[in-house]
Amino acid sequence: MLLALIISAGVLNYADRQIIAVLKPVIELDLHWTDADYGRLASLFQFAAAIAFLFTGEIVDRLGVKWANPIGVAAWSAAAMAHGWARSIVQFSLARAALGATESMGTPSGIKTVGALFTPAQQSSAIGFSNAAGNVGAIITPLAVPLIAAAVGWRSTFVVLGALGFVWVAGWIAATRGLQGASPAARPAPGAFRVYGAMLRDRRTWAIAGAKALSDQVWWLLLFWTPDFFHRTFGLTIRELGPPLAVIYACAAVGSMIGGFATTRLLARGVSPGKARKGVLLVCALLVTPAPLALHVGSYWAAAGLIGLLLAAHQGFSVNLFALIADISPPERVGALTGFGALCGNLAGMGILFLAGELLTRGYGYAPLLLIAACSYLLAIGWIQLLLPRLKGPR
Repeated sequence: MLLALIISAGVLNYADRQIIAVLKPVIELDLHWTDADYGRLASLFQFAAAIAFLFTGEIVDRLGVKWANPIGVAAWSAAAMAHGWARSIVQFSLARAALGATESMGTPSGIKTVGALFTPAQQSSAIGFSNAAGNVGAIITPLAVPLIAAAVGWRSTFVVLGALGFVWVAGWIAATRGLQGASPAARPAPGAFRVYGAMLRDRRTWAIAGAKALSDQVWWLLLFWTPDFFHRTFGLTIRELGPPLAVIYACAAVGSMIGGFATTRLLARGVSPGKARKGVLLVCALLVTPAPLALHVGSYWAAAGLIGLLLAAHQGFSVNLFALIADISPPERVGALTGFGALCGNLAGMGILFLAGELLTRGYGYAPLLLIAACSYLLAIGWIQLLLPRLKGPR
């Protein structure tokens, strides 16, 4: 039951953050945005999330799974609803920053909950399934949002989807009445500065941080700019965007499950954790490299297939990177290390989202951005190998 609620929270998380990407053509006409304005809004979301990740990992460790989850969902749902009342770019920016900051609770809460519910051998599959199910939000959003917006307008669309989060909170509270907030063993060592000080002196922290920065930037780029890519490159309308985007994120969901299952199977066959994790990471990195061909195909379905392959590989990569955190980190630091890695990923995402807006405004198109995507994962696995040539468990 709790895993189902965590999965549904991930669905809401994706939906709330992706609405703006689907409705971009309508909102920019109403509020007179440029591509650069949209890029700045997207990067502001990432910046707010990155700053919040300095604190949310430790907050999650201290609150425990019972309270961290509903507090996070309620906060980001309220921020999502606030978009519906924004009347200027400044007001929209404030709502966007609030959403980024509050949604940063989602990742460390989800990973910590999976860590509490599953054994280490099961965690890759559990994270893979959770990530895959979370992508349902990214599949449903481009299909449902245009219909909701057509019926009630783009402003009310934010309010309607945000309100679903409060329904989720009520369900979580009802399901966890007998659950303790956090076991003493799950609490961090006293003193936040000592926790982060120890983390920052550890090579494992920087291995995760660098890999998250290199890989997450691609995910954020595509989450916020893929609808625009199809609108700009193939002339698709908002309603026509739904099917190819749904296929793309369905591929991401499949990649998440395969990425987790593959590692679980390798470990069951006696392959060492280091070889299993790194082997799957390398395969995923290689699968990303054809991404720039999406600019040279004649059909938007062929482009959707290439971008779907990229996101499938990303999710397989991400699942094993999250599982690697649980492999190498002491239990009391899992939330903090997950939060720090996500901080680095969000900072990199902020940079590439801003860069995308500037490059597109200046007429450079998507070629430089897809070339960056094609190289990022190979650089990430190289970085992990450089800092962690042999994986060691927590100490």
